[in-house]
Amino acid sequence: MAYRKLGRDNKHRRSMLATMTKQVIVNETITTTDTRAKEVRKFVEKMITYGKKGDLVSRRKALAFLHNDKKVVDKIFNDLAKRYENRNGGYTQILKLNERRGDDALMVILRLVGDKEETKEEKKETKKTTKKTK
Repeated sequence: MAYRKLGRDNKHRRSMLATMTKQVIVNETITTTDTRAKEVRKFVEKMITYGKKGDLVSRRKALAFLHNDKKVVDKIFNDLAKRYENRNGGYTQILKLNERRGDDALMVILRLVGDKEETKEEKKETKKTTKKTK
């Protein structure tokens, strides 16, 4: 199979993945298990790709998956699409934590990647301006 069932039936799994996708987009970070994070990552990347396309069909597909949450879709199409316009995929990052105490499941942090390229360029520019001023 091309996906993980996560111990849930189809409706529950789809609802859980949509909710977790919304939480990643709104909060830009969540803490969850490793297998759930790997599955949610696919949908977050797909939503940001829809936002980068920016057409009406993509907006409707995003609304359909995210339970018609217009605030989240607006954030995707207005904020995240502009943030990642020069990036071809790889919008999320998984950072591993310790195992959960009860069932020993590996916990991870799933977060949206910041613009490291822009920060490097900004650092170079600030270094150049500080050298010129000295």
